[in-house]
Amino acid sequence: MSVQQPVSNDHQLARLLQIGVVLEEVVEARAGEHARTMDVDDPELEALLDDAARESADHRDRLEDLIDDLEADTIPFEEIKGLVTAQYEAESDFDGVLYDQLCNEETAYKFYDDLIEAIENSDATLSVDREYVVDTLAAIRDEEAEGVEEVTELMEKRE
Repeated sequence: MSVQQPVSNDHQLARLLQIGVVLEEVVEARAGEHARTMDVDDPELEALLDDAARESADHRDRLEDLIDDLEADTIPFEEIKGLVTAQYEAESDFDGVLYDQLCNEETAYKFYDDLIEAIENSDATLSVDREYVVDTLAAIRDEEAEGVEEVTELMEKRE
């Protein structure tokens, strides 16, 4: 299954949206781990991580609503959070935290951009409102782009 090919049916769309939920859960859990373990005391960085975690939780909720419309399930956040905590080995200095956050935001942006294209290039009949799904994903993608800009601006201020 890939976002490089047009979406062929409801099941594939649900699986791709579930991947988006997991992506958001990882971003949320990593932002929380950075905030908890970083070596620096910087209010701007802490605010950025809090905003990133809140935004990812909101994105997850919106994706889960779309998945509910397809009558599919999602993976519980606590399961992903535990996996991230167990595997967490990121840098805890200012630059390491920012680079990790930038990578997360860019990955999410690219995923949603590709998923939108896969839906738009599909001629499959879906049981959900295609336009509503694309609009929701486009709004999430735009917020990820804003996240990239926020991280980049904070990096530039620190140079």
